[in-house]
Amino acid sequence: MGRRDEGRTARRLALLVCGLGALAVGGTALAAPTALGAGPQAHPAPVAAAPTAHMSAAGALVHGQREGAARVSQTIALVLPLKADEAGLQRHALAVTTIGSPQYGQYESIAVLARQYGAPPSARRQVTAYLRSQGATDVKIDATGLFADATMTVGLAQRLFGTPLARFRAAHSSRFIAPTAPARVPAPISGLVTGVVGLDTQPLAAPARLLLGTNWRSATAHATPGPQQASGYAPRTGTPSGCPAAVATVGFTPNQYLNAFNYAPLRQAGLDGQGERVALIEIDGFRSADVRAFARCFGLPVPAINAFGVGIPTALAPGGESTLDLEVLDAAAPKLKAIDVYESASGSADVLRSLTAPLQNGRDKPQVISASLGVCEPALYEAVGVTGINAAEGSLALAAASGISVLASSGDSGSSACDEQSGPLPALAVSYPASSWWVTGVGGTNIALNAGNQILGQAVWNDAPLQVGAGGGGLSGLFRRPTYQKAVVQPNRRAVPDVSMLADVAPGYTIFCSAPGDCINSGNANPWLPVGGTSAATPLLAGGIALVDQDLRLHGRQDLGLANSLLYSLGTSPRASTVFDDVTQGNDDLGAYLIGGDGQPLGCCTAAVGYDEASGWGSVNVSNFAQLATEMQPKIVNVALSLPARQSPIGHRQLLATVSCTGHCLMASFAEVAIGRARPLEVQSNVYLLRSPGHKTIALKFSSRDRGTLQAALAAHRRIVATVQAVILDAGGNIEKRSATRRLTITG
Repeated sequence: MGRRDEGRTARRLALLVCGLGALAVGGTALAAPTALGAGPQAHPAPVAAAPTAHMSAAGALVHGQREGAARVSQTIALVLPLKADEAGLQRHALAVTTIGSPQYGQYESIAVLARQYGAPPSARRQVTAYLRSQGATDVKIDATGLFADATMTVGLAQRLFGTPLARFRAAHSSRFIAPTAPARVPAPISGLVTGVVGLDTQPLAAPARLLLGTNWRSATAHATPGPQQASGYAPRTGTPSGCPAAVATVGFTPNQYLNAFNYAPLRQAGLDGQGERVALIEIDGFRSADVRAFARCFGLPVPAINAFGVGIPTALAPGGESTLDLEVLDAAAPKLKAIDVYESASGSADVLRSLTAPLQNGRDKPQVISASLGVCEPALYEAVGVTGINAAEGSLALAAASGISVLASSGDSGSSACDEQSGPLPALAVSYPASSWWVTGVGGTNIALNAGNQILGQAVWNDAPLQVGAGGGGLSGLFRRPTYQKAVVQPNRRAVPDVSMLADVAPGYTIFCSAPGDCINSGNANPWLPVGGTSAATPLLAGGIALVDQDLRLHGRQDLGLANSLLYSLGTSPRASTVFDDVTQGNDDLGAYLIGGDGQPLGCCTAAVGYDEASGWGSVNVSNFAQLATEMQPKIVNVALSLPARQSPIGHRQLLATVSCTGHCLMASFAEVAIGRARPLEVQSNVYLLRSPGHKTIALKFSSRDRGTLQAALAAHRRIVATVQAVILDAGGNIEKRSATRRLTITG
C-alpha cells in the first residue's frame, strides 16, 4: 500500500541515516551474538547533531517548531520497560527457532515465558505500587512481564522523569509534545525500570496513502526490465475472475495471485485456514461492509473479525490500509478461526503496545501476526532510543519463543526507507520491525502471468521513474547478522527482506474500499480499485503461513513459528527452486529519482541469483513450502490419559486426570459431565508444561454452581458420567493432538 510517513522527520535526518550506516560495522549499535542463542543487545549509538534540534528522552533529535510548554493537565500513555532477563529470553528464542538445535520447535506459552524471563514478581509489585502512589492511573504489567503501562498527566510525568515537556509543530502541521532534556528514571524504581517510552508523542507512522498506477506502458517489456525501467505495466496479464465490477479494474484478482504463488493445491485440498487465528496490527480502521462486498464478489466466506483498540477509546476511522490487509488475507485464508485486528494510534508508546497486544489476549493468541507498518530505523532510534528498541525486541523474541509467526512489510520506499512529505530521503535505511531478527520481512515484486495465471516473469518492484515506489530492502544499521543469514549475507548486518511477494501498484491488487479520503475522493468515485505495496504482500504471505500451519497440524507436525531458519535452510539446499521463485531482475534503488539527492543511485540493492537484499529469496511457492515443511518440522509428541481410581469428584470439588506426553508439551484436560439426558456440564483444567517425557496429575475444578448441580443429581439418584480427554495445545491454546477418551461414573 502507500508510502508510509515513518516519523516524518526533517531533511536533516538524512545525516542521521548516513551516520547509522556504519553503526553495525563499528560495533556501537547492537552487539553481535557470540554463540548459539546469544541475542542482540543494544548499546548507545551516536546521532547527528543539528543546531535547532531539541533533545528527546531517548537522547535523540526532535524536529519541529517549538510552540511553548505542554499543558500540565494533558494525559499521556507511557510504557516503562522493566529490567528482565532479555539475554536469556533471546537465547531461548534462538534455540527453539533454529533448525538443528535440540530445542527446535519446543515452544512454550506466553505465561510460562513471562514467568521465566520477565521481571521478577517483587519488581513488578514495586513498580506498580510506586506508580500508583504517585498518581498514575491504568497501571499494569503486561502479559509478557517485560513492560509496565501507565497513564499520567504531563505535570506528573515532568516531575517523575525530571524533564520539561514542550509542545511542537512538525513541518506537516501535526502537533506533538516532547521532552526538552534527557529523562531519568525515578530513583525508587531506577534499578527495576530501564527507561520510559511515550514522553515524545510525535507519530512514528501514519496511515498509508493508496498507491495507484497510472500511465503505465505495455506489458510486452515486463519480462526483461532494465535498471532504469519501471516494473509496473498495463494492461493486466493472466485471466481474472470475479464479479464484473471487480474484473473491470486493472488489478489482479484473487484467483490470479493465489494461483501464481501456488496456493491452489492447498485450497483444493480443503485447507482454507480452519482452526488458525491471524492478527493484524493497524493504525487505521475498516468497514466490515467493504470486506463483505469483496468476499461476495469472489465467492468467499468471511471469518470472524474482532477489532481491539490499543490505547484508543473508539475505533479508528476507516482507511485503505486495514481494508487492503483484511481483503487480501480473506482471499488467502477465507475460513480462518478468526482475524483479530489491533488498532492503535501512531505514537512511539502506541506502536510498542501494538506489537505486544496480540500476546495479551488470554487464550485467543494468534498463530500468525501480520504488521503492514514500519518505521525507518533512524527515526525509530530517534523516537525511542536503545531502551525502546530493546523492549520491542524482547516482545518479538517472546512471540517467536511461543511459536508465533510474525511478518512485517519491508516498506514501499526501496532502500531509502525514511520518508518525509516530499518523498523518501536520499540515504540508505531499512524499516523496523521487518529488520528484527524475530520477524520475517516481506519485500515486493511484480509478476507477469500466462493465461493459466502462472508466472512468466518476475522482477523486483521498482516503479521509478514513473512513480517513486519500490519494495524495501537493504542492510540494517541497528542489528547485526542473525545466525540464519550467515551463509548468504557477507556484511555482519541483518539483511532485509527475507522473501518477497506481489507488491507493484500496476497492475496491483483489486480491492473494494469505500473509505473517504484514502479510497473515495475527488479523483476516484469507484470503490473497486487497484492498489499495491508491501503491505499487501505481507497479509498475502501471512495467510499462506496459516495454511501451512493447518497442513502441518493435519500431519502431526509442529507449527512454523518464526519461519526464517526453515526458509534459509531451504534456500541454501538443492530444493530451493521448488520453494522459491528466484528473482534475478531489477533493483530497489530509488536514489537517482529522489528530491534533494545528487541524481545518482544509492548503491543498494540489485537482484541476483540466490539471496539478495532486493527480494530476499524471491517469492514463495506456498504449497511446495508446506510439503517440505511437513518433512522438516518436528513431530507433535503423543499424549495419553488415565483416570486415578477411587476418586470423589463431588466431595473434593474436582476431577483428577493423569496426562502423559512422550516429549516436551503444553497439555491440558477437558471433560463433559453428563447427568442423565440433560446437557452435559463442561469443565477444563489449567494448561501445564512438561519439558521432557513424563506425566502429571492435574485437576479439573468444578465451579460452585456445577458442584451444586452434581450434588442435586446425586441426591436424586441420577446417573452421572464424565467423559475426559487430554490434549496437547499450541501456545495460542489451539488443540494440536488429542488422547483417547476415558469415562468415569461419578458416585460421590
